[in-house]
Amino acid sequence: MTTPTLLEMTAPLRDDFAIPYHDLGPAGERPALALVAGLHGNELNGIFVLSRLAEFLARVADGREPAHALRGRVVIVPAVNVLGVNTRSRRWPFDKTDINRMFPGYDAGETTQRIANAVFQATRAARYRVDIHSSNLDFEELPQVRLYEPSEDEKASALLFGLPAVIERRTDQVFTSTLGHAWRGAGGESFVIQAGRAGDLQLPHCERLFRALMAFLHHTGLVTGIDLAAEDQDTHYFGVDRTLSLVSDHAGLFVTHVQVGTWLQAGALIGEVYDGFSGERRAEVRAPTAGLLSGIRRQPLLYEGDLIARLQTRTPTGSEKQVKGQEQ
Repeated sequence: MTTPTLLEMTAPLRDDFAIPYHDLGPAGERPALALVAGLHGNELNGIFVLSRLAEFLARVADGREPAHALRGRVVIVPAVNVLGVNTRSRRWPFDKTDINRMFPGYDAGETTQRIANAVFQATRAARYRVDIHSSNLDFEELPQVRLYEPSEDEKASALLFGLPAVIERRTDQVFTSTLGHAWRGAGGESFVIQAGRAGDLQLPHCERLFRALMAFLHHTGLVTGIDLAAEDQDTHYFGVDRTLSLVSDHAGLFVTHVQVGTWLQAGALIGEVYDGFSGERRAEVRAPTAGLLSGIRRQPLLYEGDLIARLQTRTPTGSEKQVKGQEQ
């Protein structure tokens, strides 16, 4: 069977390139679900999970999993930025543009505009759409669903993933050029999922994300016969102004022993900042309020103003601080 492609383009020398995808289930139907990962070439968790999920759904669609049935068409794009994956690059390698700043794209534009257009056109008609990301190389995110000015249906459906946190965020200027924002004008329901950090695979996060997608397929009736895992923790919903970002007042080496997904009490120690020459402790980083640790810095080298951690709180925090290093 020929693998379908979203886009094929010629290269300046020798081999051309293509963006393959999986089109599973009843051909010709409106897609029930579209799953996209790898808009950034170094975000490997989503790429790995979607490739594994596609392999499973292909077996279901072919009748090789008789205990399961696929009840709708599913479009899966495991890796949009194919050249970025091959070169371990977040951005498109040729011109260093960010594909997730090019939506909805332009079919007669530059390369990344054409890629964005191809992804958008292939996924816009789906009833449910999911764009999967990791954070950058320095920061680890708890697997979570992010919603931007969601509908009531999206709020309800976001809980079906069973991830530890569903987090509402305000739409900012950066988000308006992303795939998640482009989908909003196409009807249906759209979700952005964040899991882990870029640069390598964090298998616990991958396993959590895979179970979340299986849970969504089960609850929406797209795949029957799925036995859900019972060990996952409850989902907590955080509305807007329930996110607190902690930034550093000190440069140095940041050391922490806490794990994302931990509920912290007010005053709990998150980490410490040390002088890289004298070894003296410059600062302790403590939780200013109780909350769920949804993100933590994993790069120890620290400058003033760098993001250290992110807490989800039960009560409003006011406007979330906007700091560098939170690209989506």
